[in-house]
Amino acid sequence: MKIVQIVCRFLPYTSGIGNVCLNESRELVKLGHDIVVFTPRYKKENIIENKFLVRYFRPILKYGNAAFIPQIISQLKNFDIIYLHWPFIGATEIILLWKIFKKFLSGIRPAGRHESTLIVRYHMDLIGQGITGFFFKIYSFIFLPLLIKYSNKIIVSTFDYLRHSQIKRYFKKYPNKFIEIPFGVDLVKFSPKQKNKNLLRKYKIDPDNQIILFVGGLDRAHYFKGVNILLKAIAKLKSAISDFKLLIIGNGNLRPFYEKIAKDLRVGDRVVFVGRIPDQSLPDFYNLANIFILPSTTKSEAFGLVLLEAMACAKPIIVSNLPGPRTLVKKNINGLLVKPGDVGDLMEKLKFLLENKKIAKEWGINSRKLVEEKYNWSVIGQKIEEVYKKVLTEM
Repeated sequence: MKIVQIVCRFLPYTSGIGNVCLNESRELVKLGHDIVVFTPRYKKENIIENKFLVRYFRPILKYGNAAFIPQIISQLKNFDIIYLHWPFIGATEIILLWKIFKKFLSGIRPAGRHESTLIVRYHMDLIGQGITGFFFKIYSFIFLPLLIKYSNKIIVSTFDYLRHSQIKRYFKKYPNKFIEIPFGVDLVKFSPKQKNKNLLRKYKIDPDNQIILFVGGLDRAHYFKGVNILLKAIAKLKSAISDFKLLIIGNGNLRPFYEKIAKDLRVGDRVVFVGRIPDQSLPDFYNLANIFILPSTTKSEAFGLVLLEAMACAKPIIVSNLPGPRTLVKKNINGLLVKPGDVGDLMEKLKFLLENKKIAKEWGINSRKLVEEKYNWSVIGQKIEEVYKKVLTEM
């Protein structure tokens, strides 16, 4: 099959949506399919992926992760599958226009109807604050009904998130259109190993310290990550536990804001802002940790790939009780759920795992077992291929 994956961000920019597109593309190539990725060009990117073609299109308009790239419409006709990673403002409209046009032509000339096959990977709802949030609501109101109508299948990471999302009413109307296929993790790249002593020395961490780890964007687009809640919980935890450090990996325009919070709360001695690190260095940081934390506050956190990466490195996880991410937590088996935005609850859950090292280690082992059983990219690639084949058979 000839498949085009259309995604708002891709290499060398690191993002959850881009990483899913990358790994799904790699698995589909292994299965013998011809893959091309369409994505906006934001800077002078270096194309480092040699297993499939990546085509960068210069946006006519752009804002954040939105990029208007109407040029792709002339490039869609030669593919069996159009695979759109939602949300992508600036490409969704173009694909719908193309799909509607092909639908019109099929009524005149039925031959070639397979060319209009559209499958959507629904990552998350469009949610924002202020004027941006208002625009997202209007955009979703206009385009989501059309996207659902003209899609052949919609793949979601969890039905749990779907049942609480902006498209839940369409799930009731078109239940056969929706398929649950989770995201995955590289089980070779992310695996348990000893703590990197060079990193401990670099960040002046005592080898006896327990380490809490957070990985995520610190920009306005990721305001929902709950870093401010985490820092407040650390301030409370400081008086109860003495031998721990919090490592925050990530960068963005909110980092100075978070650093000021840490300073004002007088937890600068317990918190290390590592900044953005190369992707290949991530496993070493996961393996420094005793606990991994994702304290997100809104449904903008629809799954949490970083949770899978931490679990693959045999770490217990603490996760906000939100639709989607909570499905990765098996209570008292591999982690704990916390109330979103609840500083006291988060502090108590962190305190429990820090004080119960044996339990934390056992839960970490269970985390690894869970990802091996359910979140292997090779298995997920095969499931996506089955969806493609089924759709083309039904056309």
